[in-house]
Amino acid sequence: MYEKFVRAITKLHKGEMGMTGLETAIILIAFVTVAAVFGYAVLSAGLFSAERGKETVYAGLAEAKSNLELSGSVIGMSDNATQYVERILFTVKNAIAGSPIDLGPCDGTENATNKCVISLTTAHDYFNNVKWSVEGIGADNSNRLLEQGEQFEITIDMTDLGNNKTLSEYLTYNDYFNVQVKPALGSIITIQRTLPPALERVMDLH
Repeated sequence: MYEKFVRAITKLHKGEMGMTGLETAIILIAFVTVAAVFGYAVLSAGLFSAERGKETVYAGLAEAKSNLELSGSVIGMSDNATQYVERILFTVKNAIAGSPIDLGPCDGTENATNKCVISLTTAHDYFNNVKWSVEGIGADNSNRLLEQGEQFEITIDMTDLGNNKTLSEYLTYNDYFNVQVKPALGSIITIQRTLPPALERVMDLH
């Protein structure tokens, strides 16, 4: 009985060969090679993601460093005879010590080359890229780049907003307006004000 069992086991494994050391080494090398390729792919993806993240951070810093900030009051100039607002004036500066901001003015024509766009909204009208002028206040190197330590005064003439831009109703007492200053790079300044019940020649609009 025992001999029959041994013969059956022998027949079952007849023709099988053992694995040599060389075959084992080849398989091991194949596993190591595949693992190395996979590890390189994962590492490359990680480096790429880190690089993209760094670029995003730098882009965010560039945006923040180019942000404008309102400096001081918003002034309304009124014509006492007609009782409407003729001009709106306000001063801007760099929010932090950042990159220069192009504040070349808009001449109100169709061929205007200004990089900074100003829009005006009232209860009756909306105009994008209205005409405006700029003047350096204090320390100024006479160019139109708003740089560190400089302040620019922007003036909007409500009676001359540029070609094909005329208010249907001039701003008068109790009216509100919204001015948006949109630089080429950085966040927008939004100025919302309501005029007082009685207009003065010069008004500090809080």
